[in-house]
Amino acid sequence: MPLSKYGVLVGKAIAARREDSDDTPHYQVQIRASGTNYRIAVNVKSNEQPSELLYLIKEDFSHPILARLADLREGFALLPSQPGGMALDFIRGNLFDRSEMRLLPHNVPGPDNDLSDRIEHYVKRAINEPGALVFAFGQRWGPEQGQRDKIFGFQPGNGIHDIHMNQGNVAAYRNDDGVWQDGGLILRFPSSNRWVALFLGFQSQAWHTDDVTGHAIELVEQPDKTVRIMAAMVNPVGGGQEVETVILLNPTPRAIDLAGWRIADQQKRKCPLAGSLPAGGVLTATLAAPTQLGNSGGIITLLNADGLKVDGVSYTKEQAQREGWLVVF
Repeated sequence: MPLSKYGVLVGKAIAARREDSDDTPHYQVQIRASGTNYRIAVNVKSNEQPSELLYLIKEDFSHPILARLADLREGFALLPSQPGGMALDFIRGNLFDRSEMRLLPHNVPGPDNDLSDRIEHYVKRAINEPGALVFAFGQRWGPEQGQRDKIFGFQPGNGIHDIHMNQGNVAAYRNDDGVWQDGGLILRFPSSNRWVALFLGFQSQAWHTDDVTGHAIELVEQPDKTVRIMAAMVNPVGGGQEVETVILLNPTPRAIDLAGWRIADQQKRKCPLAGSLPAGGVLTATLAAPTQLGNSGGIITLLNADGLKVDGVSYTKEQAQREGWLVVF
């Protein structure tokens, strides 16, 4: 079943500790939010082989979700697992390009060369910078009345775990699968007006999953980026009935039949496509109701005839403000 207490914790990082010798090591962070202490346990090694995690750190993260996060108060908030809100989904939320993820061991002798080192760099910065906030997405545990936290000693025990991809799991963890419930860390640094995001996944997890259960879909051939979203007219000139368009590119050496393909917006409303996209060709697809690209930021996803994600992009309110300009991805 999906995670039962999925949400986001917002607070100030005040301490951190790395675990290197444990069988299931984590990078542990103490968060204080509105006077309450929490521990966030960030996986840095997998129980499954190969043990190295996939990771991506976006040092200047930009996504429409940030506008919503900026309005959150300190503390933990349960999040509905659905599109259009603050829940994370590594596949459907177009948070990042998974081809940018890299493998890194959790503990290697020397400075700044393992996953714990990379996480520590930003967490220590968040500890030291006044006003910096941590947004930790995952599953809540506690409060554990009468029990001290095993790492930092505060009482009662209380925290967030599953701060990683939570779908497409192997059989042993299949019960944790779900959509719009992925974990992650997003840090806000007011001194530079920047957001930094950390996304983690296990090599054993699948990157195409069922839209309802989040279970892995076994594929013979991966559809990723066989067609690319190159640009979109999000904010056309004039009022009234605006004509929004998405420009698609076929980078392959063969024509692609678009029958049954669809373009989905942030709310996952879908517009059907038709025709053929020639090898190396470009197509401007006109969107029809109910699909709509909002001017306050959004995401665009391209789905093939099997309903599998082929490409996905996001854009912010700032990118959509210039009337009549294409947003280029």
